[in-house]
Formats: sequence, structure tokens, C-alpha cells
Amino acid sequence: MNILVFDIETVPDTEAGAKVLNLKNLNDKEIIKAMEHSQFQKSGSMFQPLHLHKIVAISVLHKTDQKLSLLTLGDKDSSEKEILKQFFDGIDRYQPQLVSWNGKGFDAPVIHYRALFNKVSSLKYWDKGEDDKDFKWNNYHNRYHDRHLDLMPILSGYNKGAPLTDIAQLIGAAGKFGIDGSKVTEYFLNGEIEEIRNYCETDVINTYFIYLRYLLITSSVSQKKYDELLDEIFEHMKSSDKEHWKEFCSNCNTDLQK
Repeated sequence: MNILVFDIETVPDTEAGAKVLNLKNLNDKEIIKAMEHSQFQKSGSMFQPLHLHKIVAISVLHKTDQKLSLLTLGDKDSSEKEILKQFFDGIDRYQPQLVSWNGKGFDAPVIHYRALFNKVSSLKYWDKGEDDKDFKWNNYHNRYHDRHLDLMPILSGYNKGAPLTDIAQLIGAAGKFGIDGSKVTEYFLNGEIEEIRNYCETDVINTYFIYLRYLLITSSVSQKKYDELLDEIFEHMKSSDKEHWKEFCSNCNTDLQK
């Protein structure tokens, strides 16, 4: 096993928004309000188009046969470029299978735009056989292979996908608690970056639990191996001094922790 479960958290890119809307002499809060108003007039939703999102956190869970690691890249003061560079450096080094929830619909396209704007390069992520012939068809962008396994469309049969928190809770995981995606911008404007980073990690953990259940139903692992993988992630979180990990465990169904 060599997988990297990932999730991003974003806020409206006020610098880009000001350029696109030709706004001047406004603070970030005012620009975001103008961006939301403009987008609502266009689409009936204040959710920004993918190219106008700025990444403020990327959390990852890297699982191999030898180890498990769970972290948010960089620190609360890291720039978007630094976070992206660390993400792509990990892919270039380990070449993992990516696992996400709606990653092909949201996270990956946003990462692509932000890499473009920040001039962050990667060899293996973009490889389509030029460097490694094994990547000609099974690469991170091919819709019909699983080097990037997006669980949401697969489980929904490519119909409208269910919310991550619903599926997580229905299999016994904690789902979202504390804050949710709709509050990330508010937390960002208040300088509460660490809370956003912690929230991003819980989304990754929820996705990992769904991934483990997916391995079980597809007969990719035995019931015994599934139980061992569950025990491993619970032990990893419970032994940590991170309070949000412990809270996550306490919010999980006890049957999941057997």
C-alpha cells in the first residue's frame, strides 16, 4: 500500500478577485463581499469559480505498508506556494495513489490553477508517459484509472455525490464537527488558521475511513486486514496530543473501534 489521502481548504482569492472585478481601495473583507455578490448575480450561488480560490491548507494522510503519517503541510505562517511545493514534492518522492472525496471535481482543479499562478512544478504529477512509460495511461489525470481515486463519483455511480460528512457518519466515523467549509473564510479573516488546519485534517481522516470501507467491499482487503487498519489509525490518533484527533475518536461509533 502506498496511498496519499488529501484535502484542501480554500478562501476567495482577493487579489485575483480585485483584478477580475476591477476593484480598488477595498480591504479583503470588502473584496470578498463584492466577489460573492458578483457570483450570486451570475449563478445564484456565492461559491466562487475554481480559479478564484486560494489554498490556505492541505492536509494529507500517507499510508504505506511500513508507516502511517497524518499532517497538515507547512505551518500556519506558510505561504500558498510553500504548501503547494511540499505537496508536489511528496508526490514526486513517493508516487502514491491519491485518494480524495470530490478531489477530481474540486481539490485537484484548484491545485492546478494555484500551481499555475505560483509557478510550482512537479515531474510525476503531470507525467503522462514522457518520463515513465507506466504513466502513459495510468496517470494522475486519466479518468479511467485510479492513480487518483476519487471516492465520491465512484460510490455515487457518477450521479450527484453525497456529502462527505453524511457518508462518514453513516459508516460510523465522526463526520464534521466544530466548523465546516462554510465558515473557513470567516476563520481565515479572523486569523484562526490553526483551526482551519485542524478541520482540514478531520476531513482527511473521514475520507480515509471511507477508503478503508471501500477496500473491504471491493475485496481488496480481508475483514481481518480491515480491522487491523482501523486499529492502526485509532491508535495513531489516540496516542497523539492533538485534541481534535481525540475528539474525532470520541465522536466515532463504538462499533467502528472494535
